[in-house]
Amino acid sequence: MDLPHTQEPRLTSLSHGGGCGCKIAPGVLTGLLRGTAMLPVPEELMVGIETSDDAAVYRLNDRQALVATTDFFMPIVDDPLDFGRIAATNAISDVYAMGATPIMALSLVGMPINTLSGETIARILEGGAMACRDAGIPIGGGHTIDSVEAIYGLVAFGLIDPDHVKRNAGARPGDVLILGKPLGVGIMSAALKKGQLGDEGYARMIGATTRLNTPGPDLARLDAVHAMTDVTGFGLAGHALEMARGSGCGLQLDWSAVPLLQDARDLAGQGFVTGASGRNWASYGGDVELAAGFADVDQALLSDPQTSGGLLVACAPDSAEAVLTIFRDHGFAEAAVIGRAVEGPGRLQVA
Repeated sequence: MDLPHTQEPRLTSLSHGGGCGCKIAPGVLTGLLRGTAMLPVPEELMVGIETSDDAAVYRLNDRQALVATTDFFMPIVDDPLDFGRIAATNAISDVYAMGATPIMALSLVGMPINTLSGETIARILEGGAMACRDAGIPIGGGHTIDSVEAIYGLVAFGLIDPDHVKRNAGARPGDVLILGKPLGVGIMSAALKKGQLGDEGYARMIGATTRLNTPGPDLARLDAVHAMTDVTGFGLAGHALEMARGSGCGLQLDWSAVPLLQDARDLAGQGFVTGASGRNWASYGGDVELAAGFADVDQALLSDPQTSGGLLVACAPDSAEAVLTIFRDHGFAEAAVIGRAVEGPGRLQVA
């Protein structure tokens, strides 16, 4: 995890918030975007901003739709190669979350060129290129600026059959909920920034955040998969609420079934919680019903911002094993059934 030049500052010291913890709080974002809903929408735009979905989807013809998204953020780790890998993996995830196959990316780069060496910046870009190679796509160009904080990410594009698009708004009462990756990335990043995350914990965090959500296209081809999203900056609670509101039903989570990164709960108990976790809860906590005696540490994990988090899938109960098999075939051994969709308003219950 050593920097190429010891005189350079740690990457995380240059950012006021790392990874998807940089996202604007959901309540604030809703207000900022309110006016854009009045813009004219062509009929070819299958998915826009109406349900805060993961990407835009534009129908090209009866067999193809273009999926387009962008994501970028400040450093979540100090190693420049790992930062680039994480940021690119996270950006491509939104393509997978719609069920699409990635086809190309563009780089978005903002760097403090008088603070970081060319070698460090090149390593960040190399990390992004590694993630794109893993996804089987080229980087076709991009844009760079001189920035006070280090910023890196991608514009990512994918293709999908319009009949296979999976939105975050299709869950049906009776569906089961399946989560593909364990939670706790924000907690671990907070510990890292304070120098309290060991090498094994760092390796677990990198393993989770650089794992591409490749099950997406295979899951999209299952008719029994009714909704899909990825869990990122708003935490599990926030993205589950988006699914509930968009689908017009309630979601219930069995907290004991939710997979967590090893040591994440202990670290949260020691106070390694991001500021974004609190902002998330302030934005949507009123729509979350917690079981009596629900611990503060678990509430922090529930709203913990995930960088390059897992897919959250709503599917018919009799297809749950097929969904889990797809996850496991792609190397997601910790995927688990964590709850269900129920009749009722778009709220979240956690027991």
